[in-house]
Amino acid sequence: MFQYEFMRYAFLASTFIAITCGVVGVYVVARSYAFLAHTLSEIGFAGAAFAVFIGIAPLWGMLLFTLLGSIGVGELSLHSDQKESSISAISALFIGLGVLFLAISGSNSRYATNILFGSIIGVDKQGVIQLVVLSILVLLLIILVARSLNFDSFDHIGAVAHGVHTGWVGIAFLVALAMSVAIGAQIVGSLLVFILLTLPSSTARYIGKTIPAMISWSVFFALVGVWAGLYLGFITNWPVTFFIATIEVVIYLIAYSIHVIKHR
Repeated sequence: MFQYEFMRYAFLASTFIAITCGVVGVYVVARSYAFLAHTLSEIGFAGAAFAVFIGIAPLWGMLLFTLLGSIGVGELSLHSDQKESSISAISALFIGLGVLFLAISGSNSRYATNILFGSIIGVDKQGVIQLVVLSILVLLLIILVARSLNFDSFDHIGAVAHGVHTGWVGIAFLVALAMSVAIGAQIVGSLLVFILLTLPSSTARYIGKTIPAMISWSVFFALVGVWAGLYLGFITNWPVTFFIATIEVVIYLIAYSIHVIKHR
């Protein structure tokens, strides 16, 4: 399998994507931002479609839209009394924009499928470098604000009481989340990127008792999903996204079942 260059690139890129999503996902779940990750995936779809329309790489359009969208949607979710309705309206708008951009750009259905469901097998050397660099930037940002982010994510009231600048911490995390959505979508697509940002970390919460432990387990489960998904996709020629989604769901259900049995 590794005799093929595209598979080596795919495994390298997916490894960094899994690590990034595994780390960021712990905070997504802790801050109850699963809805935001889902919304950003739809905003990312519009961004990728817009990039196709103006003739640049989908990754950069997705990155631009998710960065702008994360701040706007994040602020809206904190200050709106009708949070769910507002987010639903924004999601619908960007899905519509994505369809419009693809239609007027004249792209075929295969291009749309790649945006929605990912195309990690087709990533080239330049694409790998871009994804690795972006992943490292996200991880460095998380490390930079780790202490305050841990405090704010797991004990927001305590963080406010101790004078933590939760506003700036929140913005830093929204930027990290936006970048994670953009790079994670390269393997599972904009439609399902929230899988890597929620399921491994949700599973990890049943096992890890400390933040480092949860992060370690989350990264581990994310890596298992993408590595096994790539291998199964290679030997069956079925969509990699299908295997990743199925593996992550199965792992989560097993962990959840064990947790329920232990606490009866």
